[in-house]
Amino acid sequence: MRIYNIIRCRSVRLTGVLSVFVLLCCSISMSAQLRISNERGGSALRKLAIAEMATTSLYVDSVDENKLVEDAIRGMLEKLDPHSSYATPKEVKAMNEPLQGNFEGIGVQFNVLEDTLLVIQTISDGPSEKVGIIAGDRFVSVNDTAIAGVKMPKEDIMKRLRGPKGTKVKIGVKRQGIDEIVYFTVTRDKIPLNTVDATYMICPGIGYIRIGSFGATTHKEFIDAVVKLQEEGRTSGSPLKDIIIDLQENGGGYLQAAAGVLGEILNDKELLVYTEGRSVRRQEYRAGGSGIFRQGRVVVLVNEFSASAAEIVAGAIQDQDRGVIVGRRTFGKGLVQRPIDLPDGSMIRLTVAHYYTPSGRCIQKPYEKGKLKDYAMDIENRYKHGEFTSADSIHLADSLKFYTLKEHRTVYGGGGIMPDVFVPLDTLKYTKYQRELSAKGIIINANLKYASKNRKSLLKKYPTFENFEQNYQVPQSLIDDIFAEGDKQKVKRPEEAEQLQKTREGITMILKALIARDLWSMTEYFRIVNAHSDVINSALEQLK
Repeated sequence: MRIYNIIRCRSVRLTGVLSVFVLLCCSISMSAQLRISNERGGSALRKLAIAEMATTSLYVDSVDENKLVEDAIRGMLEKLDPHSSYATPKEVKAMNEPLQGNFEGIGVQFNVLEDTLLVIQTISDGPSEKVGIIAGDRFVSVNDTAIAGVKMPKEDIMKRLRGPKGTKVKIGVKRQGIDEIVYFTVTRDKIPLNTVDATYMICPGIGYIRIGSFGATTHKEFIDAVVKLQEEGRTSGSPLKDIIIDLQENGGGYLQAAAGVLGEILNDKELLVYTEGRSVRRQEYRAGGSGIFRQGRVVVLVNEFSASAAEIVAGAIQDQDRGVIVGRRTFGKGLVQRPIDLPDGSMIRLTVAHYYTPSGRCIQKPYEKGKLKDYAMDIENRYKHGEFTSADSIHLADSLKFYTLKEHRTVYGGGGIMPDVFVPLDTLKYTKYQRELSAKGIIINANLKYASKNRKSLLKKYPTFENFEQNYQVPQSLIDDIFAEGDKQKVKRPEEAEQLQKTREGITMILKALIARDLWSMTEYFRIVNAHSDVINSALEQLK
């Protein structure tokens, strides 16, 4: 009783678990609070508060109260579904930044090569480009602190380069052809984060748009991409008629961003998705927007890593009979999280509802509460069961049958979006040797060195991507260097000549794509990679 009386009397200091739960209660309606109070007498809340206060006040050793509270919250959420989670203030910032559409920094894309930051591209009209920093520059110091040759973690380098808009940072640069260190003072600014990775005319009349995630700027980026394709079509004499939307590996993002994209494709007021939960009434989302592409045909590409908002887009287009879904069954993430901000900047993301496609299919795949390991192993288990290589290995019960809204085609629930056209995973496309070389970073590091050293000569010889695509050949010496580095790092070469030749071909293709990316952009990377993609070829067959 002594501990309970202490807690009851300490009305001015609500700490730890107690303060968290008071905050949560404040977000619940008053009627719900009264119902809970009447039904339970607040016993569960008192019990938790007593346990927290007893531990912090009486435990034999000192305890970190903040960590104790965080562990308690994590423990509660881990017993629920796989997507309810807790994030620290630092994790919240890192989680939100890619979706917010911008961050504040110096505006370079970089990679770390041999313990040195190497600039891959500068953001067009960004702070670094304005002062004269160029692709291929190597950063050796930031504000007189050495960052090269000191094994500084990539995250620490980023902290030094990023900062509030308007602040200045002095960067020491080693540039090829110049012996001394060159110094630049860069004024930080807001840097856009694009979510549309690539846009180009893949065939006459057929546009390709790859969306990497759904963030705050995705809707506008999508409109800009369609406008660009329409203009290219008019200029080339082959007007844009159809589009391929690539959502492979798209892990999702903002629901509103997905709804915005769908609003440009589906007819006004058509149902896109709805949410419903135990304490959350059904809420429908319907198409709006300008409808910039409501006439031409649409093909959507998905795979096992397409999730959440990507599944909403695929499910709506399929259920409304607006287009064809090509690829493999999607991830199956159909739980709606409500963010609950806590006083210290941390956050609880609590699942409150399910996503349902227009036909009524629940996107979420089955799970058992608290069994997070089993849930995490789902993709690997699907691979082992042969689902990625054969559509016949996917067995769905008749009870999971649903029907599209216009043509009444059969579609299936049970988790994820089943494609209309199945494209098996080519498990033989890349050899084990190539995968191991890639995993150790040998291929990407060889590319970074080569592109940095030869950038000027390559751009002089191949002033346009079209010229590069048609005429550039990856030098054999670069492949030999990769194999030699593999030997040095004890990556065993295959004994079969066929496997070795297949590895050469695979590495040659990916190197050409990476070099094109470093010379131009991600669009050029995908232009080369897509030319060798079975999923892309299947999509083109559907349209042709």
